[in-house]
Amino acid sequence: MDQNHHYLMQKNGVYYFSRRVPSNLKQHFKCQRFVRCLHTKSEPKAFRLSHELSSRLENIWDRQRLELIDLMPMSSIMHSAVAVNEDTKSIMVSDAFELYLKLKAANRPKTFGTHAVRNLGYLTDCIGDINLTALRPQHGGVFRDYLIAKKLSTSSIKRVFSTIRAVINLSKSEMGLTMSNPFSTTFIPQVGVAKNRSSIPAADIARIQTLCLNHDDDRRWLIALISDTGMRLAEAAGLLIEDINLNSAIPYVHIKPHPWRRLKTISSARQVPLVGASLWAAQRICQSANNKYAFPRYCNEVGTNANSASGALNKWLHTNIDEQSVVHGFRHSFRDRLRDVECPSDVSDALGGWSTASVGEKYGQGYNLEIKQQWISKINMMRSA
Repeated sequence: MDQNHHYLMQKNGVYYFSRRVPSNLKQHFKCQRFVRCLHTKSEPKAFRLSHELSSRLENIWDRQRLELIDLMPMSSIMHSAVAVNEDTKSIMVSDAFELYLKLKAANRPKTFGTHAVRNLGYLTDCIGDINLTALRPQHGGVFRDYLIAKKLSTSSIKRVFSTIRAVINLSKSEMGLTMSNPFSTTFIPQVGVAKNRSSIPAADIARIQTLCLNHDDDRRWLIALISDTGMRLAEAAGLLIEDINLNSAIPYVHIKPHPWRRLKTISSARQVPLVGASLWAAQRICQSANNKYAFPRYCNEVGTNANSASGALNKWLHTNIDEQSVVHGFRHSFRDRLRDVECPSDVSDALGGWSTASVGEKYGQGYNLEIKQQWISKINMMRSA
């Protein structure tokens, strides 16, 4: 029989849970060790069951320790007060996520909560809903292997771990726990294949823009608007009519946060000159407006449904280009087209709303519309529009 640090041991291939009873509680159990057969030969399943049992035992022992207080003299109670307080500060993994969402999810996109709940599901499916104080560094490795087995890529695993670390750190701070974060040092190897969105070739962009002119409906306006501005889909779908400025000397779209659509980063707030297909689309949107929203099909005061827009537009693009082309590919192409005309990277960042690592770029007002128009006009494919 072999035992390891997870309170597991094997006999004839079957896993058993074995944990020593605390010395001050042995009188209640009348034994030196608590042992139960887990009826499984699966190591991952045994690991989960082990931690569920361990968590339940911790709760039982905590209650029994509290019951013993009635039998203790006052001096002993005062001496052990600190230890009792530490025990009562522990919370379950699910409680930690609930606290995280309560404090962090306000004014965040719906996907923030969706992703957090999904990551909680991953974690509890792997190790169970256990006390935070029962977490150990080895849990990180087990959870990593669990995610690898689910065929997640390295980038996806790192995002999940980032959420888990944030949840635990917040709970530590709010609850005054002195535990270390067991997920902070977990090594994550390079696994899986990250899905890279490829740029849409210039010839395909020109053809799609022509098809947009021929169809001339709100979905095609949305595609055309993105094609020559490099906007993210949610940025465009969440626009107001008043965000589109056609009467200024240089027509432009003002991308700014709204209650129904936040921006991805601070740098995302910007003004982008309208040229080519994007100018045509903006004109058609304003001419046909009967609502304060530019795309009421996908936007209202409750929120912006970029996922619905993405599904419909990508399906149309797959039919007219190929199965790999998606709406976000226009944004990748926008950057490539700016590179092709040797646009300075800081101007490209200003046009696309990309964050820059330069501290100096945070000073001043940034590039004006005239400078931006000079460069964005060079990539205009619809000069006759």
